Amino acid sequence: MAINTKKVIVGGLAAGLVLNVLDFLLNGVLFGDRMKADANAFKAGLGDAMSTMTGSTIAGYVVMDFVLGMLIAYTYAAMRPRFGPGAKTSVIVALVFWVFGSIVAVNYMMMGIMSRGLWLSFGFAYFVCLVITALVAGALYSEDATA
Repeated sequence: MAINTKKVIVGGLAAGLVLNVLDFLLNGVLFGDRMKADANAFKAGLGDAMSTMTGSTIAGYVVMDFVLGMLIAYTYAAMRPRFGPGAKTSVIVALVFWVFGSIVAVNYMMMGIMSRGLWLSFGFAYFVCLVITALVAGALYSEDATA
């Protein structure tokens, strides 16, 4: 059965919106101060590490969250025939994205930009965010009326 492109787009946009809100809460509210402290300690007196957070940088993060939402929705649609519709498949999709993201993000810890405690805390919280995002994408996807 072909992937329902319209439903992937709808689910992906909704997932991207949810991910943007959750990323704001994680990066700006929950872990913002710890991330800033770790990054400034890494820069060792070279100024505020958060000074690079310009409007265009934030816009880039917003766009990337929508791209990630689309990829999550597409991956759910692709995995659904094998694993079935529902929350189980959404959690599997979230786990796949979390593993890939963790492989990339571990470099921050290895370079000393992020402490081990922050990396572990953020990693757990981000997994929860990915599960919520994938559940949204999965709830909005269906294969009926395939294009």
